[in-house]
Amino acid sequence: MHPTTDHMRQPPPEPPCPTERLDQITQLLSHLLQSTLCITSFTSRWQGLRSKLATLKSVLSEISDSLHWSDNPLLGALLPDLLSTLCRIETLCCQCSDPSFAPGKLLMQSDLDMASGWLSKQSHDLELLLRSGVLHQSTAIVLSRPNANGPKSDLCFFVKDLFTRLQIGSIEFKRKALDSLIQILTEDEKSASVVAKEGNSSCLIHLLDPIYPDSVKELAVVAVSILASGSDFSRKCVFEEGALGPLLRIIECSSMTLKEKAAMAVEFITEDPDNAWAISAYGGVPILIELCKSGSVTAQSYSVGAIRNISTVEDIRIALVEEGAIPVLVQLLVCGIPPAQEKAANCVAILASSGKFFHSLLLQEKGLQRLLHLLHESSNPDTIEHALHAIYLLSDSDYSYVTLSGSTTFIIHLAELVKYGSIMLQKISASLLANLSISDGNKRAVGGCMGSLVKLMESMKPDGLQEVGANALVSLLSVRSNRKEFVRDDKSLMKLVHMLDPANDVISKRFPVAVVVALTAGSSHGCRKRLMTAGAYVHLQRLADMDVAGAKKALQRLSGNRLTNIFNRSWRE
Repeated sequence: MHPTTDHMRQPPPEPPCPTERLDQITQLLSHLLQSTLCITSFTSRWQGLRSKLATLKSVLSEISDSLHWSDNPLLGALLPDLLSTLCRIETLCCQCSDPSFAPGKLLMQSDLDMASGWLSKQSHDLELLLRSGVLHQSTAIVLSRPNANGPKSDLCFFVKDLFTRLQIGSIEFKRKALDSLIQILTEDEKSASVVAKEGNSSCLIHLLDPIYPDSVKELAVVAVSILASGSDFSRKCVFEEGALGPLLRIIECSSMTLKEKAAMAVEFITEDPDNAWAISAYGGVPILIELCKSGSVTAQSYSVGAIRNISTVEDIRIALVEEGAIPVLVQLLVCGIPPAQEKAANCVAILASSGKFFHSLLLQEKGLQRLLHLLHESSNPDTIEHALHAIYLLSDSDYSYVTLSGSTTFIIHLAELVKYGSIMLQKISASLLANLSISDGNKRAVGGCMGSLVKLMESMKPDGLQEVGANALVSLLSVRSNRKEFVRDDKSLMKLVHMLDPANDVISKRFPVAVVVALTAGSSHGCRKRLMTAGAYVHLQRLADMDVAGAKKALQRLSGNRLTNIFNRSWRE
């Protein structure tokens, strides 16, 4: 034997091109349609196969009429498998047509059923590819993502091609398609609605099934999350296609990485109150609570966000209590990462707004102490607002009222929030200053916020802000030193007098009148003199004539001093 030299080796034959492969399939199909007419055994099964072969021939005819069918990589992957199936059917056809061939009846039935199943699946994939429309355009557009500023038609075609790959492509096709889908959703905020409309959300959610590897499920969960957060329409599509069930199943029994991403998707989906109720229907309440207890800090943040969302549903609030959510939420107030603390505080505030039953449970778990700790330690304005709101709601219990009223640290913090907090923090803080039983010493300690309370009285929005500002100011003015300090502040005093002016319709007159009544309490001639000099008396006279509540009382207090007569005499002169 002579050794084989490189130049004598024959190169492997090149695989047929798509056009040649399609010709082979078309010829074999025509042969099979003719041959199967003569088969007399297993008649019903062959009739079913013949019907599927005829449908396949029609689909292939449409495909060959498409301008760019031969360029599509998905079709190139489907045709070899289809040819293999048809060859198997040809073998079965020969066996059933040969009188001398005596196969086992059950075995032949099984072979025919398997061939029929393969043919159905491959025909379905080809039909799906055809109906998607991607065979009518050049695949050149698919090689790169469409520009965000490009025509919408390019994005629509790109999305259709991606979802076609998700449905009929190999695992590798699916992974690449999911990568591209996530990129387009991330880079273009407006693409979520297009993806929901032009894509197949059901197919995307199907990729969450346990039959797919984690590498595919992880990408699918991310895509579902982005769609759920992208727009109201895309969130609705994801929910209506049944995403919650598979996502909760992933949270229950998958790797922590998948749990985190699934919890993120659930949080986004439940942001819509119309979707939140379904968590209970899927048995998701204990699943989310367990993730809060034993998940990673990232998973905890997403799961407590979902719990916060579903706590707005009255029936689910009871389920949360029954499943032990309150101890978990209270613990997260001090042990969670900042995003989890914010969401937990928000959820506690929602529960606290639901009545005394929830108040009692929250207080039993030391919820007030945890909220106060979070209020003092957090630097996040939203977290502070949720914590303070929850504290305000809990303050109507005797225990909370006494605890908060006696806390100098808390009272001083309220004054700081009145001066420097957001408008909602100012409103809640002023409400607490007005409602709590604060000692005179603490009132003197926070007298520096009175100017800010005057500013709140001038604010038209939000509703109720003027009233709580006035009530808090009246409370602080019960201390003599604060009254003296107030009238020495020319800016605040002039603002108050301006609010008394009947021509100023920005504020209800009963609020500044109540402040004047508070300022004229006791026997401070200095306060009365400053008010008279600033012009309060004239406005009060007119307000008394208009029967404004408290105006006559304020006027009488000013008139009870000889300064009134002096002022009137000088005014007439």
